[in-house]
Amino acid sequence: MSLSRFSVTGVRNLHPVTLSPSTRINILYGANGSGKTSVLEAIHLLGLARSFRSIRLQPVIQYEQPACTVFGQVELAEGGSSNLGISRDRQGNFQIRIDGQNAKSAAQLAETLPLQLINPDSFRLLEGAPKIRRQFLDWGVFHVEPRFMSTWQRLQKALRQRNSWLRHGTLDDASQAAWDRELCVASAEIDEFRRTYIKALKPVFEQTLSELVQLEGLTLSYYRGWDKEKDLSIVLASSLHRDQQMGHTQAGPQRADLRLRLGGHNAADILSRGQQKLVVCALRIAQGHLVSQARRGQCIYLVDDLPSELDEHHRSALCRLLEELHCQVFITCVDHELLREGWQTETPVVLFHVEHGSITQTHDHRE
Repeated sequence: MSLSRFSVTGVRNLHPVTLSPSTRINILYGANGSGKTSVLEAIHLLGLARSFRSIRLQPVIQYEQPACTVFGQVELAEGGSSNLGISRDRQGNFQIRIDGQNAKSAAQLAETLPLQLINPDSFRLLEGAPKIRRQFLDWGVFHVEPRFMSTWQRLQKALRQRNSWLRHGTLDDASQAAWDRELCVASAEIDEFRRTYIKALKPVFEQTLSELVQLEGLTLSYYRGWDKEKDLSIVLASSLHRDQQMGHTQAGPQRADLRLRLGGHNAADILSRGQQKLVVCALRIAQGHLVSQARRGQCIYLVDDLPSELDEHHRSALCRLLEELHCQVFITCVDHELLREGWQTETPVVLFHVEHGSITQTHDHRE
């Protein structure tokens, strides 16, 4: 799976542009503020209908433009191609088009164009709130378990009903019991999907990490969101009074977490920023391998400012692992010479120089 062509209009400082990238390695280089990251942001919009740089949409849309638009042609793993389009305006409205038809949700984009992002904020996967790690986990489960999405929607509906009842007490006893049963059934299924995924992810992650950095004693574990020794129905019943006081359900898959620990401590408290980046890279590359194994098409990797916080040895190791995925990669950097020796001679590499929002394809830096 790869983007064979994409067009961008109205995204930050980028001039309207159409690019035909390499199916393998694409390096966007230029001075800070030139628009390199905005190219990755445009691809992210195409795959997820949202930015990775801003929760608010206003900064993403170019000054004095009513909307931003990204179109892309995706070459599918099973053959053929798919045309995607996303447009978002200043009022927050968005339109998603897939092969000429309106799409109902961003999940359809994500399924067609699976993206992995590695950027200077990636350390938040370790340092940030559990929600960030749940999103990472569920992204992987979504792409390898076809039943996940429908079960997730059932879980969310049951949670909304229970939380509404906790706040307002508007359900009768029979309805409350029915929604609690639905919540417990959906929760058990989500937990099983996640457990199966983590079991597959751990050995791939450990092998990938060992090729990047030696961190003896680093462990990855999964907390399901409630006491592992108790059935969720028992936990919900015992915590009902507290849930009513809080106004929402305290236990369940919505409280799950991934825990990375080193020597009995939270890994984020011990590792350097560079080590954190390598751990996150290993997690995301491991995910890419699992998606490929599931035959749902390979991920496209967006790597913003790859050289930052990494020395030459670790840069080369990361480039080698990305190359071994045999997928499409977009990398930004200020000085492309830092990535000169990172690739095999036969691997297609295309360079794009970005300057003041304009993009120019240049020669392969190994020629």
